[in-house]
Amino acid sequence: MADRDTLPLPLEVRDRLAELELELSEGDITQKGYEKKRSKLIGAFLPKAPGKGMDPSVPHERRTPVTPGSSSRYHRRRSSGSRDERYRSDVHTEAVQAALAKQKERGKMAVPMPSKRRSLVVQSSMDAYTPPGEEHIGHQDTSSGSEEEGSMQGEGTPTSSQGSINMENWISRAIHGSTTSSTTSSSSTQSGGSGAASRLADVMGQTHLGKSENHSTPPDVTGYTTDSIQVERPQGSTTASRATPKYGNAELMETGDGVPVGGRVSAKIQQLVNTLKRPKRPPLREFFVDDFEELLEVQQPDPNQPKAEGAQMLAMRGEQLGVVTNWPPSLEAALQRWGTISPKAPCLTTMDTNGKPLYILTYGKLWVRSMKVAYNILHKLGNKQEPMVRPGDRVALVFPNNDPAAFMVAFYGCLLAELVPVPIEVPLTRKDAGSQQIGFLLGSCGVTVALTSDACHKGLPKSTTGEIPQFKGWPKLLWFVTESKHLSKPPRDWFPHIKDANNDTAYIEYKTCKDGSVLGVTVMRIALLTHCQALTQSCGYTEAETIVNVLDFKKDVGLWHGILTSVMNMMHVISIPYSLMKVNPLSWIQKVCQYKAKVACVKSRDMHWALVAHKDQRDVNLSSLRMLVVADGSNPWSISSCDAFLNVFQSKGLKPEVICPCASSPEALTVAIRRPTDDSNQPPGRGVLSMQGLSHGVIRVDSEEKLSVLTLQDVGTAMPGALMCVVKPDGVSQLCKTDEIGELCVCSVATGTSYYGLSGMTKNTFEVFPMNSVGAPISEYPFTRTGLLGFVGPGGLCFIAGKMDGLMVVGGRRHNADDIVATALAVEPMKFVYRGRIAVFSITVLHDERIVVVAEQRPDSTEEDSFQWMSRVLQAIDGIHQVGVYCLALVPSNTLPKTPLGGIHLSETKQLFLEGSLHPCNVLMCPHTCVTNLPKPRQKQPEIGPASVMVGNLVSGKRIAQASGRDLGQMEDNDQARKFLFLSEVLQWRAQTTPDHVLYTLLNSRGTIASSLSCVQLHKRAEKIATMLAERGHLQDGDHVALVYPPGIDLIAAFYGCLYAGCVPITVRPPHPQNIATTLPTVKMIVEVSRSACMMTTAVICKLLRSKEASAAVDVRTWPPVLDTDDLPKKKPPLLYKPSNPDTLAYLDFSVSTTGMLAGVKMSHTATSAFCRSIKLQCELYPSREVAICLDPYCGLGFVIWCLCSVYSGHQSILIPPSELEVNPALWLLAVSQYKVRDTFCSYSVMELCTKGLGLQTESLKSRGLDLSRVRTCVVVAEERPRIALTQSFSKLFKDLGLHPRAVSTSFGCRVNLAVCLQPHRLGKLADQGTSGPDPTTVYVDMRALRHDRVRLVERGSPHSLPLMESGKILPGVRIIIANPETKGPLGDSHLGEIWVCSGHNASGYFTVYGDEALQSDHFNSRLSFGDTQTIWARTGYLGFLRRTELTDASGERHDALYVVGALDEAMELRGMRYHPIDIETSVIRTHKSITECAVFTWTNLLVVVVELDGSEQEALDLVPLVTNVVLEEHYLIVGVVVVVDIGVIPINSRGEKQRMHLRDGFLADQLDPIYVAYNM
Repeated sequence: MADRDTLPLPLEVRDRLAELELELSEGDITQKGYEKKRSKLIGAFLPKAPGKGMDPSVPHERRTPVTPGSSSRYHRRRSSGSRDERYRSDVHTEAVQAALAKQKERGKMAVPMPSKRRSLVVQSSMDAYTPPGEEHIGHQDTSSGSEEEGSMQGEGTPTSSQGSINMENWISRAIHGSTTSSTTSSSSTQSGGSGAASRLADVMGQTHLGKSENHSTPPDVTGYTTDSIQVERPQGSTTASRATPKYGNAELMETGDGVPVGGRVSAKIQQLVNTLKRPKRPPLREFFVDDFEELLEVQQPDPNQPKAEGAQMLAMRGEQLGVVTNWPPSLEAALQRWGTISPKAPCLTTMDTNGKPLYILTYGKLWVRSMKVAYNILHKLGNKQEPMVRPGDRVALVFPNNDPAAFMVAFYGCLLAELVPVPIEVPLTRKDAGSQQIGFLLGSCGVTVALTSDACHKGLPKSTTGEIPQFKGWPKLLWFVTESKHLSKPPRDWFPHIKDANNDTAYIEYKTCKDGSVLGVTVMRIALLTHCQALTQSCGYTEAETIVNVLDFKKDVGLWHGILTSVMNMMHVISIPYSLMKVNPLSWIQKVCQYKAKVACVKSRDMHWALVAHKDQRDVNLSSLRMLVVADGSNPWSISSCDAFLNVFQSKGLKPEVICPCASSPEALTVAIRRPTDDSNQPPGRGVLSMQGLSHGVIRVDSEEKLSVLTLQDVGTAMPGALMCVVKPDGVSQLCKTDEIGELCVCSVATGTSYYGLSGMTKNTFEVFPMNSVGAPISEYPFTRTGLLGFVGPGGLCFIAGKMDGLMVVGGRRHNADDIVATALAVEPMKFVYRGRIAVFSITVLHDERIVVVAEQRPDSTEEDSFQWMSRVLQAIDGIHQVGVYCLALVPSNTLPKTPLGGIHLSETKQLFLEGSLHPCNVLMCPHTCVTNLPKPRQKQPEIGPASVMVGNLVSGKRIAQASGRDLGQMEDNDQARKFLFLSEVLQWRAQTTPDHVLYTLLNSRGTIASSLSCVQLHKRAEKIATMLAERGHLQDGDHVALVYPPGIDLIAAFYGCLYAGCVPITVRPPHPQNIATTLPTVKMIVEVSRSACMMTTAVICKLLRSKEASAAVDVRTWPPVLDTDDLPKKKPPLLYKPSNPDTLAYLDFSVSTTGMLAGVKMSHTATSAFCRSIKLQCELYPSREVAICLDPYCGLGFVIWCLCSVYSGHQSILIPPSELEVNPALWLLAVSQYKVRDTFCSYSVMELCTKGLGLQTESLKSRGLDLSRVRTCVVVAEERPRIALTQSFSKLFKDLGLHPRAVSTSFGCRVNLAVCLQPHRLGKLADQGTSGPDPTTVYVDMRALRHDRVRLVERGSPHSLPLMESGKILPGVRIIIANPETKGPLGDSHLGEIWVCSGHNASGYFTVYGDEALQSDHFNSRLSFGDTQTIWARTGYLGFLRRTELTDASGERHDALYVVGALDEAMELRGMRYHPIDIETSVIRTHKSITECAVFTWTNLLVVVVELDGSEQEALDLVPLVTNVVLEEHYLIVGVVVVVDIGVIPINSRGEKQRMHLRDGFLADQLDPIYVAYNM
């Protein structure tokens, strides 16, 4: 209104403006059109301001410079119908703008804009695209709005700060539409943004991400690059590694594929880091925590906060309820009286949608028809002996909003029949928002009959048979149509029984609670009558007055005035349906004029709509009105509508004293109402209160200058005959002080008496006894809580500041949802929010309420608009309420669940939000600014040092955590093989002694034998290969040979051929023919890093290595010589090579760690033989045994079991290549069953394939004869924490096929020792066949303690418990100790530390290019800093702990179980605590059904969560709040960035481990093509 009332505009110009605004709000014209027309209209009247484009309505001192492009748009204070009118306040709008301006002075807050995939951006208009650098980062102007057009200002000229170079880039991108193309993503970011990389490097330097002092990182062989290597980013499951510098080195700030970090993603993250560096309120104190109990911060009350200082209030008494002599003894008696004395008097006039009178119900008709309804319900339902309803029963009234006459007849029919009507909304579909709860109410009230009108009955949804289906959650109902033509006439002698009003229930009004549940408030007949009398007295109603009613006549003020009190006084009600108001907002004013009505009942929204629409109304005359009841007067924001309405209509005869706001609630009926006085010189009460004070529950009158104020109008005094007081909103009902805000309570006959059927809640609401300061009740009569918050001011005037339902207590301060809605709407509402539809509610996260704001955005708003609006709303709410918004979500227009009258269904919206099915189109989370009660960051305590007392095996009172496998020396072993030092000698010996014994059988995908090898066949084949190496390869002793073979027998033969020739073999996974570009570079890199002198492979792979695709991926000219072993020489070598020294190299083992490091370790002949012997003894392998192996044979334990063990132990290995399982998932298990195998080895990926692929086929497999009952050990070969969920579901799934639940176990190996544990559990019934090992044990540890490196065992199912499974039985000859990775001191049993291992089969070191092993030397030869300082240990790089179990093994020793928790490299240090990615990922995957996989990593101290979405892209944004919530709740961490990607984007290696560092590099290089990236503030 500001700019309209300060200008002397002629009337027609004002009217035309109002019309324009209406058009804009309804979407009939565009924003541009509106602006053009508007400036034309008022251009002539604008005083010539000094600065062009200045808006004269702004006082000079508050003026901000405004560019011509946006001045008119920005300063249009006058809001039209698009905004929710309950919250209009021009003063508040100005306050909000000023608060935003203030924020601007404080410094720009750059909020990184979320990234969206193109398909998620609905508009294809130019302005929906953000230039690559997100231009608003550099110069986001938070208040003046001068840049809100983004860079497309006015005619599309780039703003100066943008620089026009970016423009072409941007336009071409908008045309080509690739929002994530990395071509432009590395172009200049935005003005001042090119420094992002250097800034990032600074941050990196400070955050010690590289952990250079951490000694468990293998050498970074990936840093070795030559000009010839071309590295692509490996993708998909075959990802291995990449020759790029790792992230730790701040100098080498290049991302995975050489994109400088100034690319889009990192710049945004940097911006986020910078934003988060600003101090937050309230600051966390510094602290030291000794115990690992993480305590959440308890908000300490601010000593300076305002406190109530007034005296204790006194209860206020309303005036005496004067009983007038001719008041009827009951409402039915009144109906009878008017129906018989003046049957022609009009009772109710209904309107059609054109505003023409549709029907006039007279008192005579009402009386006759109500009797007819009463008679028919009582006598025509059921039969004479067993009527369906009896007096006192409850019946539902289901009538549409445009049929008050039918409703009125049915309501009075029920009163006459002494039934209890329960009016409810018409259910439109089977699952309306909240309809289920209504059904629950009907069920609990025992409703079996529903009364309805003909038209309504026809409109209800029907099944094919024409029956009305049972609505979800509803009881079975008989639908009864009340139209007279369907009813039979009551006999002459039948007459309803009309009693005086008594304590029977008259009707039940439904009420929806904050949580969405629906309660029924029962109102007794005496309360009904007394309430009508009190209203008649306070409103001064007289007979035959005319009253216009716009409100819902089924409940609340509309029911009390328009249906009940009107009949008591024989008044004439003109009922205006909501549908007519939509078409013609002025209709109610026209009816007031037409009928010269004395009273009108409206809501502030109706007044506002009338204001907007009052064009061309020359003949409006409101002088007949003596009372305008404002039903939502208790909404603090109704005041501006009242003022504006009076302002405009005072000239049309409206008297100021006519406006009468009232306060009401379902429980207390009318609480207070302003009386229509004739004394116009006594102005109504006003209170301008400080919002800061209100949030602390105290009343502080504020000068109007301050920004955050709430202006309240009084709602009159207490009702006649009532006593009113204010009590504290929580805890015992104690009276408030005079300057305190509390809940209003009323003691009166005229209130509800209970919540139907809920005695406990009834007691707390309807039977309250307020206490004074000494604890004595102030009255012997109970009070009813009204649910309204407010105070009683001077002169007994009531002021309402909000509702209990809208109360949100955040950090100990109280905020009202309505106030926050009003603030959000005051931020340029016209431009953005669709019809003002905003929902505000709170959710509980981490033991405090968090505010969530959900708004519908206009269909034409761009990404830029919405983001701008969101950041401004956050600042406005922060500036005015001093509270942070946890989540701000925008949804497309018309998608929020609606209440029957078109409002937003709040609890349903909250429900959708919490279950992740709201489908927002934009989300901004601000956990960093809101969550201030996180546990204190942990300061590292000095661990036990040499000074602490070591007594024997105790360290500071705890047993030292150490354990060992059986001693190799003492074990019975009569095997001949141990006489030989070298595997090549063992093979020769076997070829002589048992030449035809089959060692290897290879199966194909059909399960048939593809090939097999006996001892002598293998020996002969190996000899030929040795010859070939010598003749064709011209190799010397000790040369390295790369073996590039698919899993199979060729690989084994080639390996032994190398040993026979004295060469050192390296097994390499061959490139994937469908994916050469990403898999071949890895092959090339291993070949080069291992310094292979030649490569051996099959003819097929030879071809592949020289193909066109290969030369595109790598430089094929630099391959070493390639030998094709399909073409072997005929002759055998003259002499087989015999190594002279057992400590020389036997083979090299190369593997890519989960952190993306390629590490090769050296295995000597001694270690290899010791390894085979250890496995042979642990698994009891001997020549008559068969073992099924489904593993990748390229590194670690998998290679040893596939290639070496059979030759050493002589058992037969049945080889199943895992790739064949993709064709036939049942292959492995069928082979195990068919060959009656007792021991089998697999990997997690194989187990997962079987669990997912065979889940539904167990029955058919059973019928095919699959039997797993002979399996006594099924070992998962892994280098990670046992995946307990997977092994359990595998065991459960195949239990029906005979798999013993204890057969499944895991092993554990790492780079320094390829197998530390390997557990075949011996089952009891098989105990006679060998040593009986103990069961695998599972323990539950406290996750919070684990973060502090302590181990605390808890019960299963206790909060924060984490199940861990023992990693397998320690191999013979292996010793383990748990050491502190930083200080290298031994740890006690209950500590989490690094697993150190000492064993004959440890690898002898890393194989590096430069021979620089100083840095990593301690991985293989570390010593403890105190205690046993002599033993040489190898550091595994894994964290774990040991636990003595109650079990004993065969030798009677107690069994020590090793639990692996996770890799040290992968562990994330956040807030001084150690987190393992898998734990956070497990929580995230559980939150929503659409999340199939998750990976987390950190970047500059921010936690980044990547989730794979299995669902429509519309669901992507639902995941952001859920992910943030669960990580906060379960891990006390704030997620910095949430990235939603397609299925399969998270790279996984051959062992089924996530490659989180690859993912991180890909994310930072902007290669993931994410669906959505959210940057949490």
